[in-house]
Amino acid sequence: MKRQLNSYWAVAQLDMAEVLRSRWLLFCVVIYALLASVFVLVGMRESTVFGFTGTGRVLVSYVHALLVLLPLMALVATGHVVNKARDDGTLELLFSQPISRAAFFSAVSSVRLVVLLAPLVVLMVAMGIFGRLVFGQQIEWSFVNHCLILCTALVWAFCGLGLWVSTSVPNTARATMYLLLIWVAGIALLDFALAGMMLQWRLEPRVVFALAALNPVQSIRMALLSSADPQLSVLGPVGFYLANRIGSTWLYVLGLGWPLLLGAIAWSGALWRLRRGDVA
Repeated sequence: MKRQLNSYWAVAQLDMAEVLRSRWLLFCVVIYALLASVFVLVGMRESTVFGFTGTGRVLVSYVHALLVLLPLMALVATGHVVNKARDDGTLELLFSQPISRAAFFSAVSSVRLVVLLAPLVVLMVAMGIFGRLVFGQQIEWSFVNHCLILCTALVWAFCGLGLWVSTSVPNTARATMYLLLIWVAGIALLDFALAGMMLQWRLEPRVVFALAALNPVQSIRMALLSSADPQLSVLGPVGFYLANRIGSTWLYVLGLGWPLLLGAIAWSGALWRLRRGDVA
């Protein structure tokens, strides 16, 4: 156990050094900060949205923008970790040492998650404090926590998918194509496909919602709206249907649980492929 822990920390330090060298952490901080600055300067005003004013409105808008950005950043951060290390001989060098494949995989996964989430946590807390001190807005810390939890689940889901692609597709060019397809499917294509299916066939509402919920981005979006507005009035008749059929609490649980489960399945599958694959 001690050797596994030492191996984990050794690989984590090496991977963090690589992240700092490639300036991934700086890139994440800059992107998050630019988005936060735009929403704070434009949106921090007295207007009621989803039952919140000021800070709540900014956070909801900020997280909605992150729903598009976070999946892409998670896929890019993890989609070439294993296949690149295999190509440049890093895997062969590391595994010639007393380092297990599970320790390597856990370490690089943890580092990428920390790099993606740590700046986001700091900036969301800073946005709440800034709104309180500068604009005198009431801070909804429970809602801030909900936003952070949902963003963490979304990042975890797409990190798992990115790691699965990285271990399953040795060719980096093909892996990049698959990563882009996953991102496009999560952001846009599923909505268009559902709209086409609804126009072509008369589907039951529960079938449409079930298909939409399979998309982790849509799942997180519904969980965000249910935490911001338990009555889901912003969705009109759709919100009325969901609030009465499922309820805001269960909608939040399902919206959070599916991305976590998807990420765990993809991560476990990626680890299984790494353990049984060739390192050269």
